Amino acid sequence: MRTIRIFLASSSELKTDREAFEIEINRKNKLLAEKDVFLHLDIWEDLPAQMSQTRSQDEYNKQIEAADMFVLLAWNKVGKYTEEEFDFAWHMFRDKKKPAIFTWFKEPPQAAEPSLQAFKDKLSGLAHFPAFYKEADDLWNQFNKELDRLDLASMGTIDDARGIYVDNRNANIKNQFNGGTFNNPTFQ
Repeated sequence: MRTIRIFLASSSELKTDREAFEIEINRKNKLLAEKDVFLHLDIWEDLPAQMSQTRSQDEYNKQIEAADMFVLLAWNKVGKYTEEEFDFAWHMFRDKKKPAIFTWFKEPPQAAEPSLQAFKDKLSGLAHFPAFYKEADDLWNQFNKELDRLDLASMGTIDDARGIYVDNRNANIKNQFNGGTFNNPTFQ
């Protein structure tokens, strides 16, 4: 069975959304069982409270390092540790091409903390377009679409496909919208 590890980062103010996300992951796992895929969700409430020889956050970062997907949720603020988790995931992604990173912002209250805008500016500087959601069910619908876009059975094995190219040998592909044809001799 292929296990996809997902690390969900957010501050304590989004506890209800994290719990709803966890319930939906469990439901999705029932559907994925027949495909031999299991979504393993790590949230900070599930991680050990035991003292670390370094810092507790270092233990969380180990979970991020093992993750295939990193999901960050923000609402009124982006806390110090949530931002550190994002930075750690970003450096892992940049260096190792994983975890896949997703960011969602819940519609904030009128007077959101400055850390929220600072983090949005950071994402803008990375040329990343975050997604937005209204309630937990909206978040799940969006995330579920992202899961559907991924080939979960082979996730994490992209390095195995390096150097592969497709040559369609001048095949014509019928366009279902206007009946036209395309002739692209080589994809690389």
